[in-house]
Amino acid sequence: MIGYLLAIPVLLLAMMLQTAVVSRLPLVFGTADLLLLVLAAWALQQRVPTWWYWALVTIGLTAYISAMPLTAIVATYLGVVIIARFILSRVWRSPLLSMLTVVFIGTMIYHGLTYFIRQFNGVPLDLMESLNLVVLPSLLLNMLIALPVYAVMKDLADRIYPPDEMDV
Repeated sequence: MIGYLLAIPVLLLAMMLQTAVVSRLPLVFGTADLLLLVLAAWALQQRVPTWWYWALVTIGLTAYISAMPLTAIVATYLGVVIIARFILSRVWRSPLLSMLTVVFIGTMIYHGLTYFIRQFNGVPLDLMESLNLVVLPSLLLNMLIALPVYAVMKDLADRIYPPDEMDV
């Protein structure tokens, strides 16, 4: 129950940090996506059953503050949690490598959808320029921030859902 109640304040804090701090620290024209990182880190916790609820809250908050179409937001964040849970259950047991993989895929999904939506809306964008000035800097920032965010979310998950004695 506490995992559900904690989602709103944690994600609101992440959203406020995203809009007030992280978005003001660009690398070229790219910025980090703190909500994506928090959601990916939460979904990669083995004992956490509330990952789907956190995804819905993240989608709602992002849809409220973002100008992107709802379909792109839903595809990005649901894609992140589905990939995270798939990697967690079937592929790797290395949490840091899993986090970096999910962040890489999630960032590419988001920026790919953004690029195609803007092209569809008639905004002329050069693909190589978009990659060099927005996507790669955003990817680098997300990768740099991913590990500290993972550590904080793992600590939070361990406090809410303590590991069994068999897991230690």
